[in-house]
Amino acid sequence: MRPLARGGMVARLAKGPEDLAQVMAFRRAAFPRQDRAAEEDAQDALSAHVMVEGAAGLLAYYRVMLFGWGAGLAQGYAARFYDVAPLAGYARPIAEMGRFCLAPGGVHPDVLRLAWGAMTRLVDEGQAGLIVGCSSFRGAEWERHRAGLSLLAARHIGPPEHLPGRKAEEVVDYPALAGPAADQRTALSALPPLLRTYLTMGGWVSDHAVVDRSLDTLHVFTCVEVDKVPPARAASLRLIAEG
Repeated sequence: MRPLARGGMVARLAKGPEDLAQVMAFRRAAFPRQDRAAEEDAQDALSAHVMVEGAAGLLAYYRVMLFGWGAGLAQGYAARFYDVAPLAGYARPIAEMGRFCLAPGGVHPDVLRLAWGAMTRLVDEGQAGLIVGCSSFRGAEWERHRAGLSLLAARHIGPPEHLPGRKAEEVVDYPALAGPAADQRTALSALPPLLRTYLTMGGWVSDHAVVDRSLDTLHVFTCVEVDKVPPARAASLRLIAEG
């Protein structure tokens, strides 16, 4: 992927040990672990690492793994927590996006536009049919996220033939969320920003959430079918990707 510039900022792929050291430090700050385990993992060697930089330094980061077909997902990060076998027969490439994080403080809209423009470029260059990942809620106790999870359960569970199965030791089944329903605005505001973005692209989620005590998060498997992204949204992303 060639660099993508906008508003004095640039999105580019990390190159060399200095870039990787910078992104690992950025990730450790964004994803503090309770068990102090190392942030680097086996998936990093399989990934393209995308950096969004400005005059103040690194502003955003994520990694992308591109698998040639569904069976490749078994090597990805999501496969640690979800049984991805239902997607093994998918015949097109799949992009797994992960570790999306932003610099603390206010985020300029162009940072996110650049991040998603670069992702669009990678997806199109790789001819991916799906974008998958784990969307995290801060805080592992599901009761804190009842409103958002209830909205996902009611409206955004994916097609049965593609839903990942249960694999993690500690999961939250959506029937456990029974209780007073929150209004739509409250429920939407309870969703993590990255997950809201996925949903605006027509994304869907797993039928259960996974508790990650190490990161003190609760996450759901998320999938966007590229061909089903609303046309206006797809055109906007590709316009940014063209630079």
